[in-house]
Formats: sequence, structure tokens, C-alpha cells
Amino acid sequence: MGQKVSVNGFRLGITRDWNSRWYAKSKAEFGALLLEDQKIRKFIKGQFAFAGIPRMEIERQGEAINIIVHSARPGILIGRKGAKVEKLRTDLENMTKRAIKLDIREINKPELSGQLVAENVAEQLRKRSSFRRTLRKAVQFPMEKGAKGVKLQVSGRLGGAEMARRETILEGSIPLHTLDADISYGLAEARTTAGIIGVKCWVYRGLIDRKNRRAGSKRS
Repeated sequence: MGQKVSVNGFRLGITRDWNSRWYAKSKAEFGALLLEDQKIRKFIKGQFAFAGIPRMEIERQGEAINIIVHSARPGILIGRKGAKVEKLRTDLENMTKRAIKLDIREINKPELSGQLVAENVAEQLRKRSSFRRTLRKAVQFPMEKGAKGVKLQVSGRLGGAEMARRETILEGSIPLHTLDADISYGLAEARTTAGIIGVKCWVYRGLIDRKNRRAGSKRS
């Protein structure tokens, strides 16, 4: 079962929170807001593709939207004296016709983010690097930074082969059934001349102490 269920969805409400946090008054409104969230994420990702953004959280309070952007390189997003982030906020307000609040948060260890690792592998594959050498190097960096396990999987016409196939590399352990396991999952696509190559990445960062985390949240 752990091989078939989404890593993030399996842990929602237990060790992981939702990326979109709001309530809709009707089914029609729910669909419209869901599409708007997708549009916002796609717009920010497209504008700042090299800022290292693995995750965006969207909160709604009435007509106002609070967007929390997690970035490995927040300086690219903020710009000199906050010029870029202010322009981004204005563009989003023009697009959604709502009041926007942006919160930029830095990621301390981007090497342990499954999404960023997958995007890095996809970028290397776009540049026609050898997929085997790319996978070996991509697995080493998270392990050196303290990861307990890394799994990388690429599928498609690897190396320009006529038939699509799947290659997997695993180092350490990936306990998918353990709900307390902090596993960062990422998915990216590399558009090559031979076709699209899919990249999946799992990074096991250790166990989450849920008791201490709940106690800490009560104290705060």
C-alpha cells in the first residue's frame, strides 16, 4: 500500500498540514477557488523558476489571500529593497482581483527537499547529462547533509532510447508505511528532444516526535 498511496496525502492531518487552508460556501465556489490556487502557484513558479520553490501555502480570510512561499533562494524573490516581491504582489492582485499578502520563508537545507532534488535532476536531464551519473550525484548530496535515505526514479526514453523504461536508485531506507517518518516527496518533468522524462524523489529526513511537537504548540 505504501508504494501506491501519495506520501503527502497519506500523512495529511497526522504529521503534515494542507497546502491550501480555506473553506468554500458551495461546490461551485470550491472549484473556482481550487483553480485560482493552481493558477497562483503556476504563476509564481513560472516567474521565479530559479528561486528554488518546493512548496507554497495559501490561506484565505474573506476576500484576502495570504500566500506563504518557501524558497531556497529568497533573495531572488524579494529583490533589491523588496522591489520584486512588491511587483509580484501587484501582479497577483491584478490577476485575482483580491488583496494579497506575501510571506517569503527561507529553506535551511534545500538539499533535503525532495521537490528541489527532483527539479535539479530534471534540469540536468534537459541539458542531456548522463542519467546514471546524474542520479548517482543527486543521491549523494542529501545523504551528506544528513538524510537517512534517498530514492530517485526516472522514467521515459532515457538516453534517447526507442523504448521507454524506468530506472531507480536507492540509498539508505525509505519507510513509506511509517506515518511518523518525515519523507519529502517531489515530482518533476524534463522535456527533452526524445520526449518527456518523469523524475520522482523521496528523501527520508528522520522520525517526527509528535508528542513534543503537540506540547510545543500548546505552550505557544
